[in-house]
Amino acid sequence: MHKSVNMETHLPAPVSLRFDSATGLAPAVIQDADTGQVLMLGYLNEEAWARTQADGRVTFFSRSKNRLWTKGETSGNFLTVVSSHIDCDADTVLIRVIPAGPTCHRGTTSCFEQPQQLQAPAASIGFLVELERLVSERKHFPERTPDSYTVQLFQKGIAKIAQKVGEEAVETVIDAVAGNHEGLKGEVADLLYHLVVLLVGTGVSFSEVLEVLQQRHRTPSTRHLTGK
Repeated sequence: MHKSVNMETHLPAPVSLRFDSATGLAPAVIQDADTGQVLMLGYLNEEAWARTQADGRVTFFSRSKNRLWTKGETSGNFLTVVSSHIDCDADTVLIRVIPAGPTCHRGTTSCFEQPQQLQAPAASIGFLVELERLVSERKHFPERTPDSYTVQLFQKGIAKIAQKVGEEAVETVIDAVAGNHEGLKGEVADLLYHLVVLLVGTGVSFSEVLEVLQQRHRTPSTRHLTGK
């Protein structure tokens, strides 16, 4: 007779973050959960780590102020926690967040941006998320940029936005069939932009669309829909 096995007894114990014995601190790498961009590096003590987990907003221990410091307490640019991941040595944590505005005090997206750099250190594909956030801002706060083309599109309504998507799709097909590679780049860029506007206008997030693609990829019967 086979003995029943309690699988729960074989599950690994949860990993706890270790703090430096001398300083009582552990470094935390902050990453944008949508774009993958590294936003900043901060330090946590046990109390800051506990508050971060309890509140769902990143709280650091400020070495210069010698106190707990919730990012955004002054600027309003809070870092909302999506997930946290302790490293293999359990002495550093990666915290994936949704930032509410620029992370750096200089007004830049990331603290790792410098004037001499041509672009922020992030994967180019992440710009689609940045674009989605900008378009959403135009939709919800049109008074800030009343002359914006995006604001004007929203004012014309979903039907007009959908029409523009159709027009850009046709132009994309024409350049693709003609082998006009340079023209195709511009048309695809126009198509993607208007698609983002359409998604924001209808209340569908870009991440939701990606989730559908990922689900199709994970389901063998629908993999042909993603080219896999």
